[in-house]
Parts: sequence; C-alpha cells; structure tokens
Amino acid sequence: MPFIFKQLFLLVRSHIDQVSWQAVAVATLLHMALIWLLLVLAGESALSPLSTFVYYYIVTTSTVGYGDFSASTDLGRWIVALLQIPFGLALFGVLLGKTGQTVTYLIRRAMTGDKSFSHYNNHIIIFGWHPTRTKKMVDYILADQKRTERRILLAVTEPMEHPFLTNAHVDFARLTSFTDCEQLERVAIKQADKIIIDGQDDDQTFTTALRISKLVKGDCHISAHFNDESKIEMLLEHCGNVECSSAKSAEILVRSMQDPGSSRVQEELLSTLHGDTQFSLTIPKDLNTMEFGKLFHHFKHDHDAILLGVAHNLSAQNMDLNPPLAYPVNSGDILHYIAVDRVLSSEVNWQELAK
Repeated sequence: MPFIFKQLFLLVRSHIDQVSWQAVAVATLLHMALIWLLLVLAGESALSPLSTFVYYYIVTTSTVGYGDFSASTDLGRWIVALLQIPFGLALFGVLLGKTGQTVTYLIRRAMTGDKSFSHYNNHIIIFGWHPTRTKKMVDYILADQKRTERRILLAVTEPMEHPFLTNAHVDFARLTSFTDCEQLERVAIKQADKIIIDGQDDDQTFTTALRISKLVKGDCHISAHFNDESKIEMLLEHCGNVECSSAKSAEILVRSMQDPGSSRVQEELLSTLHGDTQFSLTIPKDLNTMEFGKLFHHFKHDHDAILLGVAHNLSAQNMDLNPPLAYPVNSGDILHYIAVDRVLSSEVNWQELAK
C-alpha cells in the first residue's frame, strides 16, 4: 500500500513539474471566467460583481469557506458542486505545487551558485574561497559603517554551497573558470566597482588578474594577493590597474623585534572592527592645488584624522608618505589617513581648503 501511494505521489509531481506557470495561470483565469459566466446565467446576482466574485472564488476554491457568500439558487449550487469546487480545487493544488517547486528551485540555485548576476552594477566581487580568510574579508567590508552600499558577490570554482546563505549582503556564484568570458558575464564583471582576487594559489590569482584587468570599467579597482612576490612584478608589467599585496611576515617579525608593538599597530590599521583604521579619500575634480600642511591640520582639527600620505592613482605605486607640509596636492590625488571612522568627501569643506 505505501508503495502505491509513493508511486501516485511521484506521478502527480512529475505532471506538476511539466506544467508551466503560463499554463496554470491561463487555466485558472479560464476556470474563473467560466464559473462567473455560469453563475450569472444561473441568476446569482449577489456573486456577479467582480470584486465579490474574486473574493468568493478564492475563499471557496481554497476550501477556507467563510460562508459569507454562497450560491443561493438550485442551478448555482449544482454549478459550484460539479464544476467550481472539483476543478478549482485541482487547480489550487497545482498552484501550491508549482509555488513550492519554484521556491525550492530558487533556494537551491542560490545555494549552489547557479544564478546569474549579470544585471548587477557597482558591486564588489571576491574571487576565491578560503574558509577563514574570506569570512574575515566580508566582516571587514561590512564593518565599515560609512561604506557605499554595494552588494558583495563571492565567486568560487570549488564544488560547494553558499557559505553566507544567512547573510543578506552576500551573494554566491559558482563558476567553472575565473578566466572564461561567458562565466565572467554571470558575475557582471564589466559593471563591478571593486574586485578582490584571492585564488587557491598564485597561479590562479595571476591568470585571473591578467584576464579581468582588461574587462573591467576604467575606475574599477582590483586587489590581488600573492605569496610569491615575483608574480607581482610580472603582473604589474601588464596590468597597471591591479593593486598587489603579499605576505609580509618577515618584515613584520623584524619590525616587531626592533620596535615592540609594531605588529599590533599593523592590526589596528588594517581592521575596521575596532580602533583607528587606515582609509583613503579621493580629492574631487576641478579644485585648485592645495598644500599638504593645510589639509593635515584641517583633517586633524575637524575630523580627528591623521593624514599619512598622498597617492596619484588607485594602485598607489608612487605614493608619497609623510610629505613636507608645503607638498602640493591636486584634484584627483588620493589621501591616505588614519581615523576611527571613514571621512566622506561630502564632509570636507574643499572649497575653503582650495582658496
């Protein structure tokens, strides 16, 4: 007996799977129209107004049955008993089945990373997955209270499910390759605003950075992490819009030995979770040249921030740290500073500073 019920369930589900949403919608509308027409012909004037009939149809067909509206004529009752309830109940069951199927499908697509995000704009993409490091990246990004609201899209090649399913800010895409153009279109590579590349190894990071550096928009900033610094030199020869970082364990160890507490300073500067953090701010266009000293005093006095230096492009290859007070700063330059919170461009009185 259980086997028969199981087979019947599988048969019904297979038929529901084959029915399209369009077919269900058309069948429901045709059934509603037919019942309404027959009830009007049967003299059911109380049920004929459109709003009343739609309410009555849904309540009756779904078997809720409040009883405030019902057929009052003999012919109307026969129509309800023989045509509305049996066929309507079947349609209602199919509708519930399709809804459950669709919800399950959408959840599974989100979990397995099969969705397309080609419609995204100005989002952050993280290429690569490391159980501990990637979670910290997401925490650090979201901890910035004044950050521009952008979706975070994690792209991986590993066979895994969405690791941030409960985080409403993070989406998940599983790609077959980080260098295939068709796959990159799924994550809207051309519309991305910020990109982090943290591959499984330096080779994956190198090839991914080399591939996407020519596909992104002009003001998109790419950050890539390497263990081997020789890869950084090769990449920068071809990709000027990629900022590369590498493990500086030897430098940090020596600095901590020579100047105790240096490693703690590094942690504070990099983490947005607590304490003062290092930020950057691009100076708006069409401003007169300003002196670094004037900016330094303004940021400290008005924003309790300390300017560290000035960069002239996103990759900061020619950054000037702790420049002289008379150092000229121009529109488009990037200020790097330390502060408890990010200083937004709208919070700075640039016109007064540029006088």
